[in-house]
Amino acid sequence: MNGKVYLVGAGPGDAGLITVKGLECIKKADVVVYDRLANPRLLQSMRPGAQKVYVGKLPDRHTMKQEEINQLLVDLALEGKTVTRLKGGDPTVFGRVGEEAELLRENGIRYEIIPGITSAISVPAYAGIPVTHRDMASSFSIITGHESPDKLDRMIQWDKLANATGTLIFLMGVAKIGYISQQLITNGRQASTPVALVRWGTRAEQETLTGTLADIEDKVKAANFQAPAVIVVGDVVLQREKLMWAEYMPLFGKRILVTRARSQASELASRIEELGGESYEFPVIEIVKPSDPIEILNIEKSFSELESYDWIFFTSVNGVSFFFQHLQEQGLDIRSLHRAKIVAVGPATAEALKLRSIMPEQLPERFQAEGIVEMLGTRLEAGQKVLLPRGDKGRMWLPEKLTEMGLDVTNTVTYHTVITGEEDDELLRMFDESGIHAITFTSSSTVTNFLTIMKRMGIQDPIKHLEGVETFCIGEITAKTAMDAGLTVGRVAEEATIDSLVNSLCGWNA
Repeated sequence: MNGKVYLVGAGPGDAGLITVKGLECIKKADVVVYDRLANPRLLQSMRPGAQKVYVGKLPDRHTMKQEEINQLLVDLALEGKTVTRLKGGDPTVFGRVGEEAELLRENGIRYEIIPGITSAISVPAYAGIPVTHRDMASSFSIITGHESPDKLDRMIQWDKLANATGTLIFLMGVAKIGYISQQLITNGRQASTPVALVRWGTRAEQETLTGTLADIEDKVKAANFQAPAVIVVGDVVLQREKLMWAEYMPLFGKRILVTRARSQASELASRIEELGGESYEFPVIEIVKPSDPIEILNIEKSFSELESYDWIFFTSVNGVSFFFQHLQEQGLDIRSLHRAKIVAVGPATAEALKLRSIMPEQLPERFQAEGIVEMLGTRLEAGQKVLLPRGDKGRMWLPEKLTEMGLDVTNTVTYHTVITGEEDDELLRMFDESGIHAITFTSSSTVTNFLTIMKRMGIQDPIKHLEGVETFCIGEITAKTAMDAGLTVGRVAEEATIDSLVNSLCGWNA
């Protein structure tokens, strides 16, 4: 049976502007066909094992011709695959969706057209320019600016277009801006009419240039203003000074690489987006349960003795999560912890315990194991029993220090931190194009795994590859791991928290 093709509008660039249905099509696809106008972050929603096919321009290959893309969609569907074709903006607005759909229909292949948010209205909005305004423009036109002048003249009736609507929006017309301006002036549009060009609107590279029909060509040349950009002609451009908002966001203009665990939703990425930055998540670690029989026996033994412990120390959110998973698997509940005093290293770990209705001991001022010992002081007595449920890569400082103090420490590995098997060609492309402005590390494992994966992807010297990329670490321990590896750490969060790391990012971009 033939497959099905979804012709999906990916929106103008900001990954958050794709429609709900469009995102669902990405998630269920066997193959995603995309080009550079679709935000590569959207590909992170693909299901494991799905294939991605890039049909844009590469250093060793020109852009795939439209006829070849059309046939590719047919061939993939004839193999029985569910295909999602991601097209920038809306597929019906100069997206050539008609050509793709026509060939699919001729070959008896089912398809759906999923509308997207067109760059014609969204990109000006991100620049503070509404395409209509009660006092300035009650209508707008969308015109292609991509064709050669002679073809533009055949397709466009300039004498009728120049003053047909209050706002004129040209897509893909940067190279023809002089010709477009002259034609509009010649056919009756005032030379003083405001004009704005918005490049890579809604993305980290967003840049806006304003002028008038009379001088915009000279300004474009002087600024070496490049495509892709949306051109807005009309008095609505004057609203930009009052309504511009994206540029005022604390992280505007920055694309920040967030290294994280594959299974965990990233609070950090969400915060970056809220503050106007563009996050790109790159899973470098995977958190899994132990599979070694000896470790499993150790878990069963330590959990069978829960009522005998004086202290239980949790050193991470993952430690909390996996502890309760094991607790349930052992047929136990929190009543087994009635005797123990519960300690959390760090506010995030404490919050994870509170969500499970467990109030840990008072937090230390320093969010590291050293601070825990300083805080508890004489409450830690020789002979007391301590359980440390932790990861296999956890620091040994705390168990060794407690043992040195005479406490009876049970060090139980409840989860493993392993490197992911994922590679990301889009990330390499962004590095090559200087599209990553900063990178964040929230643990030593994210540092070492990231560098390992970069080498696995063919980057022989990841440290050199990261030159010019600002490095942020969540704490001194993570920063030391990064520096020991050869990285130049630009900033270290004052506290080992996401809030503090976000504050560092905002301070850097101030």
